[in-house]
Amino acid sequence: MGSTWKTGGFAALALIAVVGCGPATSAAAKPMTPAGELQSRWWTWAASEPEKTNPVADEDGSSCARNQPGDVWFLAGTFGGSVKRACTVPEGRPLVFPVVNSFGDGLDCLEFMEDAEGTAILDGQPIESEVYTGDTITVEALDGNAVTGEREHFTTTGCGLWVRMPAPGLGGHILQISGRSGDLSVDVEYRLTVEERPKDSDGRLTDQAQALIGTPTDAVLAAVRTGLL
Repeated sequence: MGSTWKTGGFAALALIAVVGCGPATSAAAKPMTPAGELQSRWWTWAASEPEKTNPVADEDGSSCARNQPGDVWFLAGTFGGSVKRACTVPEGRPLVFPVVNSFGDGLDCLEFMEDAEGTAILDGQPIESEVYTGDTITVEALDGNAVTGEREHFTTTGCGLWVRMPAPGLGGHILQISGRSGDLSVDVEYRLTVEERPKDSDGRLTDQAQALIGTPTDAVLAAVRTGLL
């Protein structure tokens, strides 16, 4: 009945997604773990945009700021193959991404995790990933999204290798993500630029900057053009 979805790197968040056939599989109701909450948020973020503006389908980084939450910054993989992206990240935002990940039923995750492997390297230094073998997740997908294609709310099992890391310092960084499981393989390079956010004379973030945290790129650019930032 179900389909299995796999992503790599998304870079963690990526985020490739290899699409299966049929509706998503529902998992038996279980208490939501912190790992499940994180994966739920990331998959919902990944399923919130059509292919044209989806961070997973992004070929150059132009969509990396789409629908970002205010407390972390998600990164994504691809729908297959390798990609290089440039992405501007506001200061103080921790990074969250999968090195390689999937969702489906419990057996899907068990098989996926048997040979799941990957690395994440920031500025030449390896970053340790967390192993999520199978957690109950809930996903909110919008109509026409590039992950499921349909507007739906479903519960399933999420798994993968994930990275949660503190906010990188101001300036430029190179993040390299490589993940694989079975016949799934992905390589992503992010050229990150961490920029200082606008502050008032007392050193606090301006109201406009606070209001735009997590706002899609188009709205931020409009604010710049109108002089709000």
